[in-house]
Amino acid sequence: MNQFAPILPELILSVGAIVLMMVAAFTGRRGAGLTTWAAVALLLIATLALIGAPSNDGPIFGGLLAADAFGAFGKALIFPAAAVAIIAAHGWFERNAEHGAEYAVLILFSSVGMAVMVSATNLMTLYVGLELQSLSAYVLASYRRSDERSAEAGLKYFVLGALASGILLYGFSLLYGFTGTMSFTGIAAAFGRDDALSLGMLLGLVFLLSGIAFKASVVPFHMWTPDVYEGAPTPVTAFFASAPKVAAVLMAVRVCIDALGPAIDAWRQIMVVAALASILLGAVAAYGQTNIKRLLAYSSINNVGFALIGLAAGGPGGASSVLFYMAVYVVMTLGAFLCVLRMRGPNDERLESLDSLAGLSQTRPAFAAALAIFMFSLAGIPPLFGFWPKLLVFTAAVDAGLIAVAVIGILGTVVGAYYYLKIVKIMYFDEGGTPLAKVAAPVERVLILVAAIAVSPLGYLLIGPLGDLTDRAAGSIF
Repeated sequence: MNQFAPILPELILSVGAIVLMMVAAFTGRRGAGLTTWAAVALLLIATLALIGAPSNDGPIFGGLLAADAFGAFGKALIFPAAAVAIIAAHGWFERNAEHGAEYAVLILFSSVGMAVMVSATNLMTLYVGLELQSLSAYVLASYRRSDERSAEAGLKYFVLGALASGILLYGFSLLYGFTGTMSFTGIAAAFGRDDALSLGMLLGLVFLLSGIAFKASVVPFHMWTPDVYEGAPTPVTAFFASAPKVAAVLMAVRVCIDALGPAIDAWRQIMVVAALASILLGAVAAYGQTNIKRLLAYSSINNVGFALIGLAAGGPGGASSVLFYMAVYVVMTLGAFLCVLRMRGPNDERLESLDSLAGLSQTRPAFAAALAIFMFSLAGIPPLFGFWPKLLVFTAAVDAGLIAVAVIGILGTVVGAYYYLKIVKIMYFDEGGTPLAKVAAPVERVLILVAAIAVSPLGYLLIGPLGDLTDRAAGSIF
């Protein structure tokens, strides 16, 4: 029974999701409200359970999972982000027409998968968690069955996701064939024994990282991201851009440090190229976008690139900078998408074009100010809190001797700032059109306010406590 204590959050979500699935089966759309708030409660309880669950027990279940501070930190980001995505959907979908009780259940199962992803220390466990998250995500992307864009997004995500899973499994098979084990510890030992890595092991490493790169929307495996983000329902897009992104990046950190640590010279080259390509493409490709969801899709690609610079730096400092970056990124992204969810016309039509924000500062000053804060913070402009995690990853890169990488990353920050500032310019300097309707529920307004305060200059008060948490979490995998 001692082995089950560290996975108490996953047990709470798994049992709760199964019970709510039965409730959804018997109540249909009438049970949407019940399952929504029950799922939010389960996610909050699971987050609180992380406080009491042992987090330094090391490997459990024969080395399939790790009970460490790194996994606990990842879950502490994933569960609240999933709860926000459920709350946001409750007021966005049309009642009795689109919003079904199964929406919250799918996010719960996806959260269980993500929790396994960040704690897995075995290739098979990692794949089970990854597929549980992915299968739920495919359904969520095509959740609006009557909407052609949503159906197209779900189909694209499924086809490309299946391809990525095949690539990932091929990498697993190569690593297992050449190392004789699926345990991260065993794989690390095999890489450490060979002075010159065999071609098979290198190919396994490449295919493994390629599969993970797809899940994290890293260039050149980013092709699905803009289309899926645009076509999926906006609450689902907010979910995709936050919790699964954290799970994928943290999974990459654990795999690279825990399983592929001795081969750092091999995977560092891959991470450097992928990081810089993601930063530059995410910055340049967003220039011509007129749909705010597509623009934020490229923003997510851009931000993952910055996080990967910290991973490429290696060491506890680099891993800590990645964790810090993803913590701040989640708050900025969720805040931005909560603002996008409020973009409704006077006839309650959903708006996604940048032009619909014109003159927003005159008609909805508080809304415009909140969105401006999130845009400035995503751009990394001081004194907003989004500047600090970028400084941390660049500092980690310089400390690791990757000075050229840090310089290119800083230039990418300058290039990418354009489209964030473009949104602010539209809101504050363009002549206004039809004013947006006031549709936000009180809970959504509170969430936006909390997120805006967290990424404002007041967020610098969190540097000490959050830095201590990320240092402790990163140290647990070394």
